[in-house]
Amino acid sequence: MSVEMLTYAALGARLKISPEAARALAKRLRLPRSLSRDGKAVVSVDLAEIRHNPRPPSTHQAGNIALLTTKIEALQAEITGLEARAAGHRADFERERERADHLMIELLQATAETMAAKEATARLEGELAVLRVGGQGQAARRLGHLAATIVEADRKACR
Repeated sequence: MSVEMLTYAALGARLKISPEAARALAKRLRLPRSLSRDGKAVVSVDLAEIRHNPRPPSTHQAGNIALLTTKIEALQAEITGLEARAAGHRADFERERERADHLMIELLQATAETMAAKEATARLEGELAVLRVGGQGQAARRLGHLAATIVEADRKACR
């Protein structure tokens, strides 16, 4: 029975297990540990006393892997579908945004035309009031000017 000083990697290689599993085994068996000169942990172990048989990979794990792989594929397919739907919604949003912009432009133009018409109406009402109050000679001249103003306002409104 010879006691050897092995690193976790060397112990794992001897027992045909991973270094992490060798570390867990050394902890479980409470094997004495120390640090080597290069800073790695070494374990004092008598390999003849250790009766470790690595377990074969279980079929339960393989079943879990297959199940998880199936779920991942289903989720990836769902993500692809959601991305396609999102692209469709984005296209609808862009189309409605353009439509709203065009409607806003039309509304602003209509508002400007309405304000111009109100101003022309107020001006014409003022001139009409002057004609009613003013004299007859001046009335004919004012009436001609009023008719010209109405025609001009009508042309502006039709544009």
